[in-house]
Amino acid sequence: MTISGNRVLLVDDEEEFTHTLKERLETRGLQVQAVNSGKDAINLVRDKTFDAIVLDLAMPGLDGIDTLKLLKEINPDLQIILLTGQATIQKSVEAMRHGAVDLMEKPADIKELLAKIEEASSKKALLYEKNLEDQIKNIISKKPW
Repeated sequence: MTISGNRVLLVDDEEEFTHTLKERLETRGLQVQAVNSGKDAINLVRDKTFDAIVLDLAMPGLDGIDTLKLLKEINPDLQIILLTGQATIQKSVEAMRHGAVDLMEKPADIKELLAKIEEASSKKALLYEKNLEDQIKNIISKKPW
């Protein structure tokens, strides 16, 4: 697993949970930033890049689904894993429909979460590489050789 160094954003209104999960991920080599609202996550994503975002589904104000939608508007390639204490099939389907890469129940098994973060990071790297290839093809196609 090449998870060390990955940049992860945690978004959860439960500060104690976020603090504990942040520490657990950092001890495994990840670079973690944590915020306690969807609004803060949106503001942060405008200025920084992350390999994966771990987002709570049930938050006051801007909930996880609304935050997911807004984050995807900013960058459709964001890799977002939703966490919830009350998963329903309806919410899972809605989350996937709006671009979540996965939905996990709290408390998440740390090994499973790390695996999901690694998958998200790998997918992000592939999307980035594809975007670069597309840009190169576009530049080459415009050259009058």
